[in-house]
Amino acid sequence: MKSAPAWLWYTVLRVLLFAVPFAVLMLSGVVWWLSAIVAALFGLAASAVFLRKQRDQISRDLYAVRHRERPAVTADDEAEDSAIESRERAAE
Repeated sequence: MKSAPAWLWYTVLRVLLFAVPFAVLMLSGVVWWLSAIVAALFGLAASAVFLRKQRDQISRDLYAVRHRERPAVTADDEAEDSAIESRERAAE
């Protein structure tokens, strides 16, 4: 069974790190806007401390996607491209 991508786990955990404290504060009778601020600060701090592994994995994945090796263009590829382009120009 294939595991979920790192970005999905990170997103779910970040939402939980906000939603759980927010729900606890709301149930304890704290004003909603203060609950949101405290939960956001808690979520930010907790994710910086506890989600380092997931954040590093996402960073590696993004770097790998951004810096993929592009196949080298050969002389045959260039000749084929120029032949196709000349046919397209002739058809116009």
